[in-house]
Amino acid sequence: MALLTGAILAISPLDSACGAPFDFDTGSAPIEVIIPGVIPIIFTTVNPNDATLVLRTTTLLTNSWFDAIAPYGEHSVGVYSRLGRRPAAERTDANRNVAIIHASYRLLMSLYPAYEDLWRGQLTGVGLDPDDNATDLTTAVGIGNAAGMAVVAAREKDGMNQLGDERINGHLPVYGKIPYADYTCYEPVNTAYLLKDPSRWQPAVKTTGYGIFKVQQYVTPQYANVRPYSYANPRAFHVPKPVASSIKNRKLYEKQVDQVLAASAAMTDEQKMLAELFDNKINSLGFSALFAAVSKGLPLEKFVWYDFLTNIAAFDTGIIIWQEKTRYDAVRPFSAIRHIYKNRPVTAWGGPYRGTVTDLPASEWRSYLPVADHPEYPSGSSSFCSAHATSSRLFFGSDALNWSFPVPQGTSTIEPGFTPQADIVLSFPTWTYFEETCGQTRFWAGVHFPASIPAGQVIGRQVGALAYQFLENHINGNAPIAHP
Repeated sequence: MALLTGAILAISPLDSACGAPFDFDTGSAPIEVIIPGVIPIIFTTVNPNDATLVLRTTTLLTNSWFDAIAPYGEHSVGVYSRLGRRPAAERTDANRNVAIIHASYRLLMSLYPAYEDLWRGQLTGVGLDPDDNATDLTTAVGIGNAAGMAVVAAREKDGMNQLGDERINGHLPVYGKIPYADYTCYEPVNTAYLLKDPSRWQPAVKTTGYGIFKVQQYVTPQYANVRPYSYANPRAFHVPKPVASSIKNRKLYEKQVDQVLAASAAMTDEQKMLAELFDNKINSLGFSALFAAVSKGLPLEKFVWYDFLTNIAAFDTGIIIWQEKTRYDAVRPFSAIRHIYKNRPVTAWGGPYRGTVTDLPASEWRSYLPVADHPEYPSGSSSFCSAHATSSRLFFGSDALNWSFPVPQGTSTIEPGFTPQADIVLSFPTWTYFEETCGQTRFWAGVHFPASIPAGQVIGRQVGALAYQFLENHINGNAPIAHP
């Protein structure tokens, strides 16, 4: 949905990206300088639906912003830094913007060092010096550098294995460090070619369509071990066992298979476009937050607060969800459908441009969205949307969202040039509608069974509220400094 990305970024003129000077006094460095440079790199290095890795970037980045402007607040304190309090006369957006840009540079150099030229260009493009390493806490440059480095120091070894230096099978990598490699030694029960246990997750085979085939690997199972922000222990949270995903409960197993097939057959153009929207975590979570912030006229300080809030809500939710995904290791619909119906014909979406067909061999069935590279239960996307919506409702004190945007004919990424067959408008009047629709799209699009959605939503709502309290404590100066 490239059109959506461009349309929502156009909420605020990206002057610096167009060659005009960035106005430090009235501009917003996150919206005008940082976000336009970071989004393309996220999409270059991972897929937009790789939520664990997308959220790591956006959460750590917004954390650096929050810590960078804390000294310019009335009471706020950073998460990983205590950089003092600047006098009221210095609490300007000009200083906040300088601090944000320098903090972002330090953080992005840690996350994406291969793109150093781009990150340096973000600073030089607005007249700042990337080689200014000062940490003088009486200056915005020094505060930004110190804040960014504090987040880097706290988060490079937070359990995600960003540096690739965790022990794997007792071996400590020396020369063969692989960033974000799984050190939990997860192994699927099933192979991509043999479903030994129809209750358990099976890696899918993906192809470019030009002779290259790749087998999925569970993406970042170690996410369950990552240090959260807003609570102490993810093991205090659990979801109910997915009884219908056990082949031992065959009637329930077959029922949920048939529910997915029926939803697949009935998908409308609007449902398809909604599914594509929520599969892209930047377009759905990121830009709904950007719209809400800009439409409500949040000043720079409150924009940073809000953006950090929604990110930690989803990030902390994901830690629990990945814990539970590993615990249950539940089968995905594509495996279960093929197991139950084998080569018998089913009625379902027949693939891109084919619409609904009645003679589809079950062995050829595919979900509308690409099947995700992790176990099915509970739904990650549903949980992220609920965390996002819950934290947003609490921050704004209202359920109102009123986010609408046009989707022109043929702009689908799954069926380009064909879907939707006519211009449509996607509208989200409330955050409640946003989160409920998000969850249902995972079912409509065939990547989740029905029970997975509320299981994810419950966790998202719980953690969204905890994230809001975490933010409030830091805004009010009532939080102790966090230690790695």
